[in-house]
Amino acid sequence: MMIMNVFKAYDIRGVYPNDLNEKIAYNIGRAIVESTGVKTIIIGKDMRKSGKGLFDAIVNGITIQGADVVDIGMCTTPMIGFSVCKYNFDFGIMITASHNPKEYNGFKLIGKKGIQLSSDNGIGKIEKIAGKNKFIPAERKGKITTKNILDDYVSHIMNFAEGIRKMKVVVDYGNGVGAISAKPVFEKLPLEIIPLFENPDDEFPNHPANPHDIKNFDALIYKIKKTCADIGIFFDGDADRANIVDENGTIVFPDIMLCVLAKEQLKKYPKEKVYYDLRSTKVLKKVIEKAGGLPILTRVGNPFYKEKLINEGGCLGGELSGHVMYRQNYCIDDGLFSSLQFLKEVSKSGRKVSELVAEYKTTFKTPEINLKVKDADETMKKIEEAFSDGKISYLDGMTVEYSNYWFNIRKSNTEPLIRLNIEADTKEIMEKTKEKLLEIINSA
Repeated sequence: MMIMNVFKAYDIRGVYPNDLNEKIAYNIGRAIVESTGVKTIIIGKDMRKSGKGLFDAIVNGITIQGADVVDIGMCTTPMIGFSVCKYNFDFGIMITASHNPKEYNGFKLIGKKGIQLSSDNGIGKIEKIAGKNKFIPAERKGKITTKNILDDYVSHIMNFAEGIRKMKVVVDYGNGVGAISAKPVFEKLPLEIIPLFENPDDEFPNHPANPHDIKNFDALIYKIKKTCADIGIFFDGDADRANIVDENGTIVFPDIMLCVLAKEQLKKYPKEKVYYDLRSTKVLKKVIEKAGGLPILTRVGNPFYKEKLINEGGCLGGELSGHVMYRQNYCIDDGLFSSLQFLKEVSKSGRKVSELVAEYKTTFKTPEINLKVKDADETMKKIEEAFSDGKISYLDGMTVEYSNYWFNIRKSNTEPLIRLNIEADTKEIMEKTKEKLLEIINSA
C-alpha cells in the first residue's frame, strides 16, 4: 500500500518530490486508466521543472495500462479543457500546481464534456486504486503522439472577441504560462498591450502568480498608474483565472466582475441559470434576478458548479476565486476568455472600468481572510454559539446571515486553513463583525 496524501478535493497536488514524485505519478497514470477505462488521454504541462519527470512517469503508467497519449506540450489549463471538448478526447490531464509555489506540482483531471474530476466524481476511486499498487495487466501498450492545438484554440477564442475597442491594457502573466495563449490573441485585437513577467519561469522571480494575496497585484497597479492604462489583467499560474484592475489601480473582485458578465449574458439568454459561490456579494443575486435570470448558489470549488452548468443547464458560472465559465466556451474556466468578455463590456459601455462597476459596489466586503487554527471544528463551534441568533446554513462550512450583514467561515479544501468572508451594509458593521470573529478565532 502506497501512502497517498496528494489527493485533494478537486485535484492532485503536493510538494515535489516529498509528496508527489515519479513513482506516485506512474501509479496515478495506471489508476486513471484502470478506474475510467479511457482509451486516449490528452496531456499538457505548465513551466515547472518537475513537470518533465512527472510527465514521463504518468505517461509511462498510462501507456503500460493500455491507453494512448496525445502530448500538447507546455500549455494553459484551459487549452486542455478546450482540447477534450473540441476533439472529443476521453480524458485530459494538466500537470500544474496553478498558483502554488515552485516546490509544488500536481495534476488536474478532466473527463468527458470537460467535467473536472473532484472528490465527488472520481478522484477517490483513482486514489484507492493507485494506493493499492496492484493493477490489472493490459493486453497492449499505448502509443504516444503529439498535437499542436494553439491555432485552433486561438481561432475559437477570436470568435468571441468581436467589439473590443482600442485600449491600453497592462497584462501581468506572473511568469506563468498565460502568455502562451493570450499573446497570439491580443496581437489580433486593437489593444496596446503592456506585458509584465510574460516569460514562463517556475522560480516566480517577480511575485507569486497567486491572486489570493493582493500584494501580488502591486507591480500591475504601479504599471497601470505609471502608463495611464485603461485596465489591468492579472493571470494566475495556469491561466484558468484572470482578475481585473481598473484604471485607478483598484482591484475589481471577481464577484463584481461577474455582476457585469451576468447582466450581459442574461440579455442574450433570458431566464437562464447563473451559478455563483456562497462567498459572493449579495449584490450579485439581485443583479441576476433583475436581469431575469435564475441565481443558483453553490458550494466553493469550480468543479462543483462546473458540473452543474454542464449537466443542469445555464449560461454562466463563476466564483470568488476568479474562475468563470461560459456555456459558449465549453463550460471551461478560462481567464483569457472571461477577461475578453469583460473588455467587450467596457468597450460597449464607453465608460471607464471604475464607472462600469460602480453601481455594483454598494456594500462593504472583506477580501477572503485565511487563518491558521489548531482545531478548525472547535473554532467553528465557538463561532456558531456566539452567533446563534442569526440565520445559519451549512451548504459549505457555515454561513450566518443577519439583516445588515453576513459571513461565511469554512475549512479550506486545499490547505490547512480556515477561510473567512464578511459582507455588510456599512464599513463600521463590517469592521465590528470582523473584530468579533477574529477575537473568537484567535482565542480558540
